[in-house]
Amino acid sequence: MACPGSMPVTSGVSFFLLFSIPAGSLPRHRSMRKFLGRLFLFIVLAVPTVFAYVAWWVYSPLRLPGTTVEFTIAAGSSLRNAAREIAAAGVAMSPWRLAALGKALQVEAAIKAGSYQLQGEVTPLDLLRKLTRGDVTQAELTLIEGWTFRQVRQRLDAHPDLRHDTSGCSEAEILHRLGASEVSAEGLIFPDTYLFAKQSSDLDVLARAYRAGQRRLNSAWQTRAANLPYRDAYQALIMASIVEKETGREPDRAQIAGVFVNRLRQKMRLQTDPTVIYGLGDNFDGNLRQRDLLADTPYNTYTRSGLPPTPIAMPGLASLQAALHPAENDALYFVARGDGSSQFSRTLEEHNRAVARYQRGGRS
Repeated sequence: MACPGSMPVTSGVSFFLLFSIPAGSLPRHRSMRKFLGRLFLFIVLAVPTVFAYVAWWVYSPLRLPGTTVEFTIAAGSSLRNAAREIAAAGVAMSPWRLAALGKALQVEAAIKAGSYQLQGEVTPLDLLRKLTRGDVTQAELTLIEGWTFRQVRQRLDAHPDLRHDTSGCSEAEILHRLGASEVSAEGLIFPDTYLFAKQSSDLDVLARAYRAGQRRLNSAWQTRAANLPYRDAYQALIMASIVEKETGREPDRAQIAGVFVNRLRQKMRLQTDPTVIYGLGDNFDGNLRQRDLLADTPYNTYTRSGLPPTPIAMPGLASLQAALHPAENDALYFVARGDGSSQFSRTLEEHNRAVARYQRGGRS
């Protein structure tokens, strides 16, 4: 017989359930277990599905509106803005997906500004790599030996793949922005072919060409021949520009430089037509007359002694080397033979005979 106030002893499990589950809640507890089980099953099935979809999208080629798509990413653009620009160019994709992929890969801040081109099969991952590498499309600009700075500016202004930041700028303003100390830009730009990202600033291209010219000039000046009649490297550049305009024939460059160096040493006037033509500017109509040789300008080497005040064109490396390593000769004159080469003479009498032979058809 049970003692008064006592209760039957139950099993440990029954006792625990009796006191841990409120009355009437057992069916609710079973529903929760069933819900959690289904949730777990959903997660187990959904996560691989999501990953599979993401992987499929990342490695699937994007649909392009044509065989080639071009777009430009402005400096300072976020990846989301860049993605919108790409979509606006016709690439079939959701900008937020590319932005999310970049964020997941932690490269959203690594994209490079510039002009891009898409061709063939390009996946979102390929596109993202292209943007972070800065794999921009390039254009080129060729500056020709013997061009004046005016011709360089005309070429820059006409180039369709450049941003024309120097348009309307004076030559002095351009020199200031280049950090140049010279008063004239003539001859400072090195003639070469320059590659650049599309929509680059024309000032950036000019700056590269200016630095290239400075490097070439300084290097050549350091290895110059001894006892040259130049005060500094800039005067050597002036001489190189004259040589550039006098001949395009490689074997004659050093010989012509030798003639001018001999004249400078003997205090003779250079008497070179290209400097006169440069001094005439727009007044030159293509025909150099006697009156032009007598019209005094700072560049008329018939009326003034020594070198002109600035270069008259862009000299190439060959002309620069010729000016700093002139041929050791005793010639003081030369005349064009008519085939691109020149006849060199030591005396005025020899020169007059050469002029009569090659330019006057044998008439003295």
